Amino acid sequence: MRRILLVVLLLVGLFPVPAAARTLLVVGDSLSAAYGMEVPSGWVALLGKRLKLQKPGYQVVNASISGDTTASGLARLPRLLAEHKPAVVIIELGGNDGLRGLSLEQMKHNINAMVAKAKARRARVLLVGVELPPNYGRSYTERFQSIFREVAAGQGVALVPSLLDGVATRDEFMQPDRIHANAGAQPRLLENVWPHLRSLL
Repeated sequence: MRRILLVVLLLVGLFPVPAAARTLLVVGDSLSAAYGMEVPSGWVALLGKRLKLQKPGYQVVNASISGDTTASGLARLPRLLAEHKPAVVIIELGGNDGLRGLSLEQMKHNINAMVAKAKARRARVLLVGVELPPNYGRSYTERFQSIFREVAAGQGVALVPSLLDGVATRDEFMQPDRIHANAGAQPRLLENVWPHLRSLL
């Protein structure tokens, strides 16, 4: 019996079991859920492909839902954290709060709570900011965008200032609704995220 146990231990040493892949969880809305295009064309799917090549120890779970608000994201997050135990969490929410004219103070509270819950699970967090169309008024849009900076600074987490940077102002990159980026813009969205994410991996 001891001889069999010794052989087993030797084999384990010679052929170590591969470490389980660490999970990168994306909690977002339609901008991350590949709205209006095939899912493999979306920036999150493109991120998964890049990680397979450059950071093969990671797997991506895209828990983004079109139409999601910060309130619904906050409600879903505890289950997602418990189920996937992510090493990194990307939070891309707030656009629908702004478009619906919901309370910006409540939006800030919700994002703060999401970041805090992820950090409590020892996950590294990347907060992704978004922009509103200019027709919502300068005062409202500036206050909206400042929330992402304030939460990131207050919580000490990384921030992508604007997911649609270099995209929202270019007609060839936007879908007809002028809110969602098209498939051709998705590589640019990934490049907007990647420099801020890379150091967290």
